[in-house]
Amino acid sequence: MSQNSSDQTYDEVVTGRRSIRGFLDRPVPRALIEEVIVLATRAPSSYNNQCWNFTVVTGEPLAAIREGNTEGILAGQPDSREFRRHDHTPDSHRARQVAVAKQLFGAMGIEREDKAGRQDWMMRGFRQFDAPVSIVVTYDREILGSDIAPFDCGAVTNALVNAAWSRGLGCVINSQGIMQSPVVREHAQIPEDQVIMICVAMGWPDPDFPANAVISERKPLDETARFIGFDD
Repeated sequence: MSQNSSDQTYDEVVTGRRSIRGFLDRPVPRALIEEVIVLATRAPSSYNNQCWNFTVVTGEPLAAIREGNTEGILAGQPDSREFRRHDHTPDSHRARQVAVAKQLFGAMGIEREDKAGRQDWMMRGFRQFDAPVSIVVTYDREILGSDIAPFDCGAVTNALVNAAWSRGLGCVINSQGIMQSPVVREHAQIPEDQVIMICVAMGWPDPDFPANAVISERKPLDETARFIGFDD
């Protein structure tokens, strides 16, 4: 799966990285996580605001977040994620969501009629896929409502998962893990002057976990980019 950093070019990191949803029961050294975060913070930042912050959680606090998040979901508590969402997902976007879900269910052998299997998969997401580390990405509340915040957080989160991959670690960007934001805020000790944007589950990839082999498809270039003013 992932390789040592010395073995990978930039192209190999970017094209080889995939979302990891199954992790080995093996701790990740704090020094390695610090190295990854420092590398990630070289990401571009609008006006050099660098409004991002990271709370790295493991052990008992992470277990408490998992428990509180899943209990809230099972009890029917409403979604309290702090980022803005559309009320309706456009059909083209929804189609891509469905496509990767089919890939994942196929890899895991979860049939369409298997309600228990689908429920178990969903709950894994709320548990942050049982990863040994969760990195909660937040931004400064004083710029809440500005487009700078999601730009910066998106850029640095992309850099974070690529930097982790280059060091042999796997990640999945996981909004289910912050579904119950008061639980996350309490156990991760996130101050009120921070807005919770997203979390990233991180750990050593389990090579035997089938979903880890799934590579999501990307839109072709002719659907993604327009070239204006070129001769050819």
